[in-house]
Amino acid sequence: MLCKEHAYASTSKARDQLPLFSCLRAKLNRMSRGARDSSAVAGNISSSMRDNYAGGVSEYYTKVASSYRNPHLPGVRACVTAFLSLWWEREQAQEQQLEGCRVLDMACGSGEVTICVREWETAAKASSNSTPAPTTTQPLIPARRRRRIPTIPTSFAFEVTATDPYTAEAFRARTASDCLELSFEDIANGELPGDDTFDLVFVSFALHLVPDASGLFALLWALSSRARWLVVIGPHKKPEVKDGWGWTRWDLATWQAALDSRVQDTVLERVHLRVYRSLNLP
Repeated sequence: MLCKEHAYASTSKARDQLPLFSCLRAKLNRMSRGARDSSAVAGNISSSMRDNYAGGVSEYYTKVASSYRNPHLPGVRACVTAFLSLWWEREQAQEQQLEGCRVLDMACGSGEVTICVREWETAAKASSNSTPAPTTTQPLIPARRRRRIPTIPTSFAFEVTATDPYTAEAFRARTASDCLELSFEDIANGELPGDDTFDLVFVSFALHLVPDASGLFALLWALSSRARWLVVIGPHKKPEVKDGWGWTRWDLATWQAALDSRVQDTVLERVHLRVYRSLNLP
């Protein structure tokens, strides 16, 4: 089946001139707007999240604790792939000691981000080989997109810690990995185990569900002392991460702190991607 070509709106000429970003953007946006993972809505009450949330967010996720699937997996995959490729080229490839990356998959759902990180890792390690390494995660990143993913050492590994107070059962079943049943409030209260720093925190289709600004501040401030990068994936531009909350907005085109807080989101498959750098960690 042929896919339509979709234009990606960008207000920054610098972003268009960034070769890696432009290549990824062009490839990832060649997917059909109508294309969706056929199993993505399996187990959900409705394909409309607005309808699902009608009785309350907590009530909905309690009902689908073992069967939840994010219907926007293609967009999540596109965002994770684009970010990790840029992050590697701009950050990790410059480091002398390449050992691994500690990832926090916060509000992990049924493991969409974890699956995408594993896919990217497998593709990046296999990109220099004629025969890609096998993986148990399906579906794989298509070969035409895998060519744009940088090569990483086979010794480099991602260590993912997942948290979700509702869908831990679905996460374990889908990924065969453990999930800590911690809420945003638990994390804000310092209940993440250990003292180690996370390199990356992903929060997908969840941060906008924090009900009030004080709760969001408490969560983000706590995270800013435990993680270097915050990757927010969601359906729109909300929530606003304000100055003084421990994070600075990151411009993916220039790979530096955004000079203008109104920097545009990256939008892939109608899913928004925003990145922040901690101000409380080197």
